[in-house]
Amino acid sequence: MYAIIKCGGKQHKVQVGDIIEVDKLSGEVKENITIKEVIAYNDGKSLNTDTSGFSVEANIVVHDRAKKVIIFKKRRRKDSRLKRGFRRSFSKIKITKINTK
Repeated sequence: MYAIIKCGGKQHKVQVGDIIEVDKLSGEVKENITIKEVIAYNDGKSLNTDTSGFSVEANIVVHDRAKKVIIFKKRRRKDSRLKRGFRRSFSKIKITKINTK
């Protein structure tokens, strides 16, 4: 049994017990959250897209930041260089329950 959820503008296929990384969520560590944007649900027999009233419960495991990505731009023969870095903030959540109708 699995569900496809939308969280932070991205879609994730989740099952009970999965730990996924999503964009940073507001809330404290060990806090329970409910994700109401369920796109599809599979009960083992078929994939259902009528998911009104479905939700997924999760627990925030940790807030963290990803490895730094270096953005380096150079324009040849112009003596123009630009170096910047970016670190994405994310939250790891553990799926605890998939609520159906």
